[in-house]
Amino acid sequence: MLDRSQLARRRRAVRRVVLSRRRPLAALLAAAAVVAGLHELRPPPPDVVAVLTAARDLPAGTTLRERDLMSVDYASGTAPAGLASDAVGRVLAGPVRAGEPVTDVRLVGGALAAAYPASVAIPVRMPDAGMAALLRVGDRIDLVAADPQGVTARVVASDLTVVALPQPDEEALASGLPGRLVVLAAPEALREEMAQAAVTGFLTFTYAR
Repeated sequence: MLDRSQLARRRRAVRRVVLSRRRPLAALLAAAAVVAGLHELRPPPPDVVAVLTAARDLPAGTTLRERDLMSVDYASGTAPAGLASDAVGRVLAGPVRAGEPVTDVRLVGGALAAAYPASVAIPVRMPDAGMAALLRVGDRIDLVAADPQGVTARVVASDLTVVALPQPDEEALASGLPGRLVVLAAPEALREEMAQAAVTGFLTFTYAR
């Protein structure tokens, strides 16, 4: 056992060690206090919204697959309106850049038609795929129906906007369907006439002035 004198010497030795290191200890305690204060003051992480974006540059007419899309977190309140939650299997009405959010007006459907007031989106099949390949989304055309017998031709509708150019899918290619689909924004009053012309005539177009 240690006697009192030995205990006293040991206490004095410990005190000298503590005193010799009081500045580093004080600095360490101060740093710990600063870190604790910053942790308390740090704001909570912001709320985020998962947004479907294009995983790469996608051309108009692409039928979206899972590999074409990726989810990106946007801070709450910064995501664009009209986000498409069911984009897989839908057709792009226009080109989309990599990282661009996929919204309803980028897809062929009712929301796209709503972007063109007083119009409906009408798909028509141009029998000549090479001719349809000349078109670009946003072109304005006059739709012309020619008699299959080559006797007459008439303008079915004027100043129509090309809103989508779907790419032929595997089923269409396998079935041997001719031509290519073109989606046009047209006045609702012309819907039946355009549908009739697509069945009875050979559709072609001229660029609107």
